[in-house]
Amino acid sequence: MIKDLSSGNPDDPGIQAAARMALAMVRDGGKVGLGSGRASTAFITALGARVKEGLRVHGVVTSARSEKLARELGIPLIELEEDVELDLIVDGADEVAPNLDLIKGWGGALVRERIVTCASRRQIILVGEAKLVQTLGERGRIPVEIIPLAKGYASRQLRVLGLRPTLRLNSDGTPIISDNRNLTLDCALLQPLRDGTAARRLETRILKIAGVVDTGMFLGTADQVLVGHKDGTVEALRRGK
Repeated sequence: MIKDLSSGNPDDPGIQAAARMALAMVRDGGKVGLGSGRASTAFITALGARVKEGLRVHGVVTSARSEKLARELGIPLIELEEDVELDLIVDGADEVAPNLDLIKGWGGALVRERIVTCASRRQIILVGEAKLVQTLGERGRIPVEIIPLAKGYASRQLRVLGLRPTLRLNSDGTPIISDNRNLTLDCALLQPLRDGTAARRLETRILKIAGVVDTGMFLGTADQVLVGHKDGTVEALRRGK
């Protein structure tokens, strides 16, 4: 079983402060993508409190867990219809490189996070400082979501690329099923990726494998990363700076 490294503690002062900073970017009457994981939980909780105070927003969720929390907090939810464009999505990440390339998906919602990110004008990422890396692959594995029929074939092809795929399992040894009814292969690297070019090359090769739905490599999608520190301060990293 792969340990979930999806995010930091939502009660961490730095994550709480980052969530408040992201909340300030939400306009009255706006449409917001609600990410998954513990950092996103902190944001959704803060957003719910503002909704109770009268803030008018509509949210689009990226996982069943986020949907449950948002409904409990009274956040109005909408479907991602053809005419819906979101102002921003607030989400977490498992690794953040200096150029703001990301690894996501340890929490299992990478495909829906990708869709909602693409439907949003901006992606705002909340992380603790432990998620900052020099190159992608330093902290763990790259998640790859696949349709069940492709498990054997995709695993073989991923090994050809130099990766070591492991099927993500529950504590009882059964496969974890994503919200999309798919499987996840956590792919270990022989060594961290050299740079952004290497990351993009690998992503392209993985996506060409039949049966692969998506990867946890979110390259060039983040507009801003809010890094919460233990003392409650927040560092704002912007793409290209």
